This record gives sequence, structure tokens and C-alpha cells, in this order.
Amino acid sequence: MSTESGTPVHTDPVRTCIGCRKRALATDLLRIVVVRGDAPGNQGPIVVTPDLRRRLPGRGAWMHLDPECLSLAERRRAFGRALRVSGQLDLSAVDQLVAAQQQCSVQGDVDPAAESFEQ
Repeated sequence: MSTESGTPVHTDPVRTCIGCRKRALATDLLRIVVVRGDAPGNQGPIVVTPDLRRRLPGRGAWMHLDPECLSLAERRRAFGRALRVSGQLDLSAVDQLVAAQQQCSVQGDVDPAAESFEQ
């Protein structure tokens, strides 16, 4: 499918990475969401989790599976703004996934998002 000028038209949604702020197809980005505990008045850290299937409820944010994008997002405090939450954020699940992706890309293994962190 293309426009009259010959430029291709993408039917997939385009999202902005909260780290590098570059726009990319949603299929190229990781969706992350906040998972809150069921206990009322929960004062612990807010858990930010990867949404590999892109099906978890709630507001989501998007980022590249790249350590630089993760570092930029943490430094700019973009997670809290994008997810509209305040307080201490637990990013350990996102950190683990990005580290596993980095290790697999160096070793040439299978994408860890396809195997681990199944929801």
C-alpha cells in the first residue's frame, strides 16, 4: 500500500520511546505498564513490568529494548511521567529483560522476550 507520491503507508501504530524519544513502530518497541498490589494503602514500590503480549490493562509506555534507552528514561524520570504515577518505581523486571536482550544480541541467541517473562 502506498500514497500517490509513492511513499509507503504503514498500517501499524507508531509510538515514541520514552528513553530516546524517537518514533518507531509499536512492534519494534517494548510496552511497559504499572502493576499495583491489591492491598489498600499499599505504600511499597510501584512495580513496572514488561507487557510482552501488549494486553495488560492500564496506561502503558513504550521503549526500545536498549540499555541506552533504559538509562536515558531512568535519568530523565520518564517512567513516572509516561505512566502517570509518582513514588518509588521498581524497574527490576524491565532491567532484567533489557539485560537479557543485550546478552542474547551479543551471543546471537534467541530473543529472550519470546521465551522468558511469559505472562
